[in-house]
Amino acid sequence: MTALEIGGEALPQERKIVTEIPGPKSREIEERRKSAVATGVGSSLPAYVVAAGGGILKDADGNQLIDLGSGIAVTTAGNSNPRVVEAAKAQLEAFTHTCFMVNPYESYVEVAEALNRLTPGDHEKRTVLLNSGAEAVENAVKIARAHTGRDAVVVFDHAYHGRTNLTMAMTAKAAPYKAGFGPFAGEVYRAPMSYPYRDNDAAGTKISGEDAAKRVITMIEKQIGSEYVAAIVIEPIQGEGGFIVPAEGFLPTLVDYAREKGIVFVADEVQAGFARTGKMFASEWEGIVPDLITTAKGIAGGLPLSAVTGRADIMDSVGPGRLGGTYGGNPAACAAALGAIASYEEDGLPERALAIGETIVDRLTKLQSKYPEVGDIRGRGAMIAAEFVEHDSIEPNADLVKKIADYCAKNGVLVLTTGTFSNILRFLPPLTISDELLGDAFDVIEAALAELLG
Repeated sequence: MTALEIGGEALPQERKIVTEIPGPKSREIEERRKSAVATGVGSSLPAYVVAAGGGILKDADGNQLIDLGSGIAVTTAGNSNPRVVEAAKAQLEAFTHTCFMVNPYESYVEVAEALNRLTPGDHEKRTVLLNSGAEAVENAVKIARAHTGRDAVVVFDHAYHGRTNLTMAMTAKAAPYKAGFGPFAGEVYRAPMSYPYRDNDAAGTKISGEDAAKRVITMIEKQIGSEYVAAIVIEPIQGEGGFIVPAEGFLPTLVDYAREKGIVFVADEVQAGFARTGKMFASEWEGIVPDLITTAKGIAGGLPLSAVTGRADIMDSVGPGRLGGTYGGNPAACAAALGAIASYEEDGLPERALAIGETIVDRLTKLQSKYPEVGDIRGRGAMIAAEFVEHDSIEPNADLVKKIADYCAKNGVLVLTTGTFSNILRFLPPLTISDELLGDAFDVIEAALAELLG
């Protein structure tokens, strides 16, 4: 089985517009939603999906949209990966749940073994399984605090870590994630991120990764005191912040500092993990070995599962009964995760991610040569972003990004916007997308720019 043969065979792999998008059936469901679902739950495109696979989302009106979002990097292995579907189906036919804390089952152990093997570093590791990325991050902080006996947590500009009270405090962007939801958990401190596109000194010279890390270290030493810091928590490639890839040397310098000061270094790989960047984990690109790593999204092919994996001595510093949750490591989700992991390892998905990334960067680079509004192109593998700016400046251009996304939606291409300034298109296609669909999607994006910018 190859990456392009995984799922979607029953769904024609072509963009098809039957009605306006969203169509009448989707609009009817949307009206029902308004009376049933809390308004605080938003949707990027209210075209209600009835089938999905390969690189296609089919809506209730029969429209077929090209998927460049993967449910925000959740369906990295595809919406209908047969390894995932078959494993989850077999588990559901056996039993749906017992609660691992009451009656355990082998698949939880197998997922933990796989994560201990796959995550960076050859040291002895332990894993706890949970439900969501935010829950994983929150538990990583709990574990770091228990291990160190310290309270302070250092996070970064442009970071996103979740929507719980603690992870909202750790998240940088106020609206829509934090505004009006305080007060937030204390002892969370924000440090400057390495943001190469915008990280210039007064003379216009790029700040190196090492120098950017020194800014962080100075802030910690002067404003907190390293002896009070339990954890440094960072996304190796920031997700909601705009797919910011820090300058080379930034992450290794921070890891070395954390080791020297007894601080737990936590890599939040919720969005970047599991083959998305062309390696199993984004930390591998600079060879860093986190003390703890949090994962979710692509871990289980669309079923809710997350994990904290880390050094055995740190993980085991939390005594029995102090970690867990009723649904954490649900058996169906564990089975799905084993199927997804098998697909990542056996179906060439990391290599496919690299090929997809090359195609996206090539298309974006050609557009950048024509439209200076494409200010920056960045990312790794199939996790690529284009940052849009005002003509001949680096002022964020959020209005243009919204118009591009709207144009694409009306023409059958789902793209996601992101970034602290809402001026970034992020591309997260499933790794099962075909070259033909990817090319078609970027033809639509090119047409959008031609119409909007002339």
